[in-house]
Amino acid sequence: MTIRDVARPDVVTIHRTQTAGNVATVMKDQNVGSVVVEDEGAPVGIVTDRDLAMEVLEPRADPAELTAGDIMTEHPTTVHMDHGVFEVTRMLSDAKVRRLPVVDDEGSIAGIVTLDDLLVLLTDEMNGLATVVEAESPPY
Repeated sequence: MTIRDVARPDVVTIHRTQTAGNVATVMKDQNVGSVVVEDEGAPVGIVTDRDLAMEVLEPRADPAELTAGDIMTEHPTTVHMDHGVFEVTRMLSDAKVRRLPVVDDEGSIAGIVTLDDLLVLLTDEMNGLATVVEAESPPY
């Protein structure tokens, strides 16, 4: 199974010039924990709710003065739509992140995949396997 089958195509994107306050508003309005910073369709950064807390709230900075470009994680690890689920799981672990932008052949944003998405998928698969094992097991 590839990430194409799992990724959410409705990724929320912003531009690096948007203020941190605006980023927070977008995240609240869209009910997401992260936004991908894009430039000409390509992911150049990512801002998470944790970034807002650590870079804006904790130092008590003015959210109207800081931009997404100031607080984003630059050059986020990305995955291609054709990467396999287990490969992406390893990439999440290696990068120590919970979200990865998904890109197409041109490097443009095609979606986003999260640790939660993969956990739900793998849990469903394990439940399916458990059902088969239970059905095939002799009664005790």
